[in-house]
Amino acid sequence: MTTTTHSPRPNAHFNDEDSNTSSNPAFDSVLSARLSRRSLLGATGVATLGGTALTGCATSGPVAPVSALGFKPVAKTVADQVTVPEGYTARVIYALGDPLTGNTPAFKNDGTDAEFGNRAGDHHDGIEWFGLDASGKPSDSFNSRGLLAMNHEATTDEKLSSFFIHANGGTSVLPRPAAEIDKELMIHGLSVVEVQTDGKAWAAKPASAFNRRVTTMTPVTIHGPARGSEHLVTKYSPDGTQARGTLNNCGTGRTPWGTFISGEENWFGYFFRDAKDDDARKKDKQVQALNRYGRRAGAASRHGWESGGAADTYARWNNSAVGASAKDDFRNEMNTFGYIVELDPYDKTTTLRKRTALGRMGHENATFARAVAGQPVVAYMGDDARGEYIYKFVSTAKWDPADATPANRLVAGDKYLDKGTLFAARFKGDGTGEWLELSMNNPVIANSSYFEFKSEADVAVFTRLAADAVGATKMDRPEWGGVNPKNGEVYITLTNNSARTVATVDSANPRVYTDLKAGKEQKGNVHGHIVRMSQKNPADAAFQWDIYLFASEADADKASVNLSSLTDDNDLSSPDGLVFSKATGLCWIQTDDGAYTDKTNCMLLAALPGQRGDGGTRTLTHGDKQVTTHVGKAQTPATLKRFLVGPRGAEITGITETPDGRAIFVNIQHAGENTKMADVNDPSKFESRWPANAGYGAGQRPRSATIVITKNDGGVIGT
Repeated sequence: MTTTTHSPRPNAHFNDEDSNTSSNPAFDSVLSARLSRRSLLGATGVATLGGTALTGCATSGPVAPVSALGFKPVAKTVADQVTVPEGYTARVIYALGDPLTGNTPAFKNDGTDAEFGNRAGDHHDGIEWFGLDASGKPSDSFNSRGLLAMNHEATTDEKLSSFFIHANGGTSVLPRPAAEIDKELMIHGLSVVEVQTDGKAWAAKPASAFNRRVTTMTPVTIHGPARGSEHLVTKYSPDGTQARGTLNNCGTGRTPWGTFISGEENWFGYFFRDAKDDDARKKDKQVQALNRYGRRAGAASRHGWESGGAADTYARWNNSAVGASAKDDFRNEMNTFGYIVELDPYDKTTTLRKRTALGRMGHENATFARAVAGQPVVAYMGDDARGEYIYKFVSTAKWDPADATPANRLVAGDKYLDKGTLFAARFKGDGTGEWLELSMNNPVIANSSYFEFKSEADVAVFTRLAADAVGATKMDRPEWGGVNPKNGEVYITLTNNSARTVATVDSANPRVYTDLKAGKEQKGNVHGHIVRMSQKNPADAAFQWDIYLFASEADADKASVNLSSLTDDNDLSSPDGLVFSKATGLCWIQTDDGAYTDKTNCMLLAALPGQRGDGGTRTLTHGDKQVTTHVGKAQTPATLKRFLVGPRGAEITGITETPDGRAIFVNIQHAGENTKMADVNDPSKFESRWPANAGYGAGQRPRSATIVITKNDGGVIGT
């Protein structure tokens, strides 16, 4: 193997938000527990819609889809390094703190650095490629120069402080110093960085005019049905049309018109509400919504940013009702987060847009079906929390192929993303499902006694409650979505669910079991799975489904846990990122794992995914309860293989590629995150020293970073 020169996560509770106490069954109530003992399903059929999570990356010349995984699988390892297959090389090119202007000082990585608004942010996550030709113009075919647009999701903390960016680790009690908070506000958000290869090695260009940072303080505009809503009125924007910043950005996507989109995920934990705020709001229906979105009165915030002083910079993180009206405080500030945001990576003068028509939730990413002339634009999304839902957005406007290269990319986004209909998925036990409309045209919502919806703005801001009202299926943490370019089938990762019980198992979430980690019991759906859906047309209300992959340890029981027959070459836990390569058709699967990290660090796998219905049915027995599920074909090392294992403590996050498929860019997030804050100045006690131990950058504190992987013979990745 070639190497570059998880244990329980400190803030896992922010990723395990569990506020869905609705009575929705985890599955359709009639068909959820089918007591069938059939062992085979003869269903066949291929959906005709097309799409890809890497849309718009046309190659400079046709690249044949990869029909075989041509690399030797990487072994599981807990080594503090990035390990890739023999014949491949991985290099770090862009890490936390790297300068994005020509006059920003080099990163010292000792906690004394400043100017984070001009540096790479922390916790690199989803990432997309936007090509440039030799003259700096947008190009879908140029392979040696481009822009990487990416998310900076969060930051490493044990208690309050982002301790690796402060010289002494920072302050872990309230109130926190404003100077510390100012740094932390800047390391969240998005960045755009130009990268280029000279034919020998890739490198970031710190002085590029394209480079850009978006932080928690960047002005943004509200678009879609919630624009101007009373629920978005704040002291900063009395008319509810403007907001500041983007936060906890996780997954990404690329629109058919060539822009970057990002999902705001676990943003709720950054806010504080006074313990008496429910009483202060009296009969305001937002109390129900605040609780449903995980922000209970009196709960501590993640970083204590609200304690930095009276200035709006800090006061905005206290969303208690303390003023005479919403125009006098920030009671609605939390309502300005939780959306899909859109950015034009080619034009740094444009303003970020929040697309409220796609709903407000713990957005992971949005992935688009192939755009077809005269048909609506369709996007699929997951809400990453236990017991949350899978969503679909269908635009009102019909696709015009001329918009693939529009004069104004964000205006094209206005056309397709500001008006449309949102749906939530209900899975049925017979392998079918339906998309349930979330709009005032649905009498269930218009006449709801569960929550009062008065307008489409209410549906956009309180989307979770709308999905509760219609009876969508509660899933095991829906995360990344990807669309198979070969047949248009939609894949959604379901990372895990420690709250899944025998009482709540169903056909779409059929496993509950006990797994041991270092002798300690872990319960629920410990390792997660990936669901797969097909439709005749993306805008249709009906779909069919199966479970493409059950994540598992190789030695787990094949009758109840290892249902995909995984081996040591491809076993995994907690699938999170999922991206289809347009160049090769490979499905890349990334893990965010805390259950298997006694045996291996998180990983990246390559897959040849097949199609829905290529397996059969399996009946699982849980005591006196039996549940029949629909299982994709068994996996082998020929169809699923481990490609990369990351450093200690790291999650493997976003992935993107050049149009010719000969370079992939992968983000490595929060290496060393289990380091104790008290040990911040003792490298011998760091969980990880990556990427410094790979020869990149100053200091020894671990840093999130982007790597580029190439094949030593110059070939296509995966062959």
